[in-house]
Order: sequence, then structure tokens, then C-alpha cells
Amino acid sequence: MTSSNSDYTTPLARAVAHASAWLESVGNRPVPPRASADELTATFGGPLPARGCDPAEVVDLLATGAEPGLMAIQSGRFFGWVMGGTLPAALAADWLVSAWDQNAGMRHATPAVAALEDVAGQWLKQLFGLPTGADVGFVTGATMANFTGLAAAREAVLNRAGWNVHADGLIGAPKVHVLVGAERHDTVDLALHYLGLGSPTVVAADEQGRIRLDALGEALDRIPAGAPTVLCLQAGNLHSGAFDLCAAATELAHARGGWVHVDGAFGLWAAACPQLARLVGGISSADSWATDAHKTLNVPYDCGIAVVADPTALRSALGVHASYLPAEDTGPGNPYEKVPELSRRARGVPVWAALRSLGRDGVADLVAGLASRARAIADGIARIDGAHVLNDVEYTQVCVEFGDDQRTRTISQRLIVDGRTWMSGSRWHGQDVLRISVSNWSTDDDDVDEAIAAVRRAATS
Repeated sequence: MTSSNSDYTTPLARAVAHASAWLESVGNRPVPPRASADELTATFGGPLPARGCDPAEVVDLLATGAEPGLMAIQSGRFFGWVMGGTLPAALAADWLVSAWDQNAGMRHATPAVAALEDVAGQWLKQLFGLPTGADVGFVTGATMANFTGLAAAREAVLNRAGWNVHADGLIGAPKVHVLVGAERHDTVDLALHYLGLGSPTVVAADEQGRIRLDALGEALDRIPAGAPTVLCLQAGNLHSGAFDLCAAATELAHARGGWVHVDGAFGLWAAACPQLARLVGGISSADSWATDAHKTLNVPYDCGIAVVADPTALRSALGVHASYLPAEDTGPGNPYEKVPELSRRARGVPVWAALRSLGRDGVADLVAGLASRARAIADGIARIDGAHVLNDVEYTQVCVEFGDDQRTRTISQRLIVDGRTWMSGSRWHGQDVLRISVSNWSTDDDDVDEAIAAVRRAATS
């Protein structure tokens, strides 16, 4: 089998045509998929053919076969979970990343993407107001961003206690006391399990999901003096959008020698918006931070961001040295020293493109716009008979109930059948809720009006 650059021409042209058709349809098509995974398995499956087929034909089969099973996540009327759309510059940059096919692990081998990620990391620290000397790593999403920050935390607090986790493992190590709020995201627990730290100590939260400072102080007092301690805070509650009081909580933990990690999957971006920065006041005093770019910044999946104030702790926790890997003893270091992977795509390049296309003011406007439209949706739904907005809508999340669990579930199902919008159901404070997350850069006033109208139809059917 021989190949040449011209072999790419027709398949890529077909891919561009299909992608353009998809993007043009997103604004008007129903949001939910029309086919199930089982149905699509039948479309794509069967025995592997003995003979292959033309690459352009493969692209056509893929695009036409997948179309009925695609969720219109890029639609301005998609409000499920916490999923952003895709900014034009970020999408185009992501295509280039695939075409370049650079392994982003080593600065010496792939200097262009390493430089782009370095710059993107510096810009992110400027936007968030984080320490200029912190390390930034680009990972798959918030789960691995939490893992990365907490891996550095484990390294640091055990090292302070005189225990070398690399040499001696965790068996026999001093207990690492990890404190979390009662309404933290489950990915924090998942990261702790990956790291062998077990289940955390749960600290009571207030009615909006914020960790209670009085309960935190009491929990810290119960930890033996000098014991390795990690506190996990939250910037952006999954249901309410509420933010832990980072400045006061961090001060309590640091007074006892603890490490503070902030899960800011979508909420850390409030720091980039002058109107909302008060929500994350004092966040720069923490030790590590996790966020997603494929949420609020609207870059393609997958792209999480881990920031650690102490590069030594991070690189010691995740770095590896081998004879075939070129060492970077000073300066920014190799990208593979800052994430749990050696080989990976250049996830930071679409981040660079998104930030360069928006600029500082554009990022601020993006975040402010998402929060403003969440408030508009909440205000509109609150005027529907029987609807009750349960949270203080200060950021991008809205939680609504309609009198009882059965009616709330029925309305949620009607919205899915209607198809003009997508809002995901959940349970919060012991009751079923309709949860709305405004995360898409393209959501406009018309989308807000359509979403409110869809909820009204579902509530009055």
C-alpha cells in the first residue's frame, strides 16, 4: 500500500462538507438524537468486511450513519449537564491539531505545540489571577484535572510528614486527611480513589451547597496536629452554581499546614469576568486548581486544565525520567511532567486559539453573557404557574421543581419529546429537579425565549 499527500484531499473535502452541513443544521434541528446506540450499532456493525473501501466512502458512511444519533450539543438551546459548544477558532485549531498529529509530550520534539501550550497556560493564569510561577497541564477533563492537582497534594503533604510515596508507596504511610464539602462533585471522590486516598471526610454544606466554615473549622480541629491534610473546595456547585468561600476556608486549612485544592470545572472562569470575580474572591491563595476548557471556554472535547502553584510537587508526582526522553531541568519543563500521560494530542492549542480570538474582554463578555442568560431563563420560568426556582442564580446554573417529583419528571420528559431544548433532570435536596446549565457561547435571546416557551408548553400540557 503506497500513500501520498493527495490521498488526504478527497476524504478531507468530504469531511469538511459533512461538518459544514452539520453545523448549519444545529440552530434549527431538534436537540435530542433520533436513534439509540443499539440501533446505530446495527448501522455500523456486522462482521468486519474482508476488503476495505475507499477512504472518502468511509467518511460518507460515518457521517450519514451517525447523524441520527447525534445530540445537538452545540445548539444554543442545549442546557444539559455542563457542556459548552465550540468556538469557531477553537474548532478550526482542533482540526489543525489532528492534521499536524504532534505528540505534545516533549518540548524538544514538538516545539510549536509546546510553545502554544506555554502561552495558553500563561494567559490562563493571567485571566484567573493565579500565581505566575504555577505549572499548567492540559488533561482530558475535570476528572483528570482534579486527579493531577490532588496527586501533587498527596506528594507535598506526605513529603512534609517525612514519607516518600515514590520509594515506599502508601502502605504504612501516615494517613492523609482529606476534607470535602457535602455537595462536592463526585469526580473529586473518584480522583481520591485513583490516588489510593480512600473516601474523604464530608463537611456540612449550606442550603446553596457551599461548605460551612463553622463545620470546616470543627473538622480541622479533629485532625491530629501536623497530620497530612488536604481540603477540597468548590468553585461552582453543580446544581446551584454557588461558590465556597475560598479565602476564609483556605486560611483555616493553611493555618493547620494543609493543602487546598479547588475544583472549578466551570466556575473558575468567573475569575475572568470583572462583574463575577467576587464569587471567587481569594481563590489565588489555594495550592491547586482544576477546570475545563470544553465547558465555559467552549473548545472541543476533550480539554481539562490543571494548575499547581508548586511545580516541584507536581513534577515530582507525575514526572518520569528515561534515557530516551530529553530532559528539561529548568524553565517550563516538559509537558509530560505536568499531566498523567506521556503521549497525548496538543489539547492546549484550541485553548490558545479560543483565547486569542476572544481576548481578555471577549472572555469576560462570554462568561458574563452565560450568567446573564441563566438569570433570564430563571426569571422566565419563575413566572410559569407551579414552577419554583430553588437556587440563587448568581452564575450559570438554574434548578427548578414543579410542586412534586412526579410532575417535575413528567415535565422533564415532555421537554425531551418536544425536542426544541434539552434540560437534564437531577435530584437536589432530596427532590427531583429540572437542571439548566447555560454553557454555550451561541445561546442568544431568541434561544432563551424558546427555552422558556418550551418549559411553559411542557408545564401546561
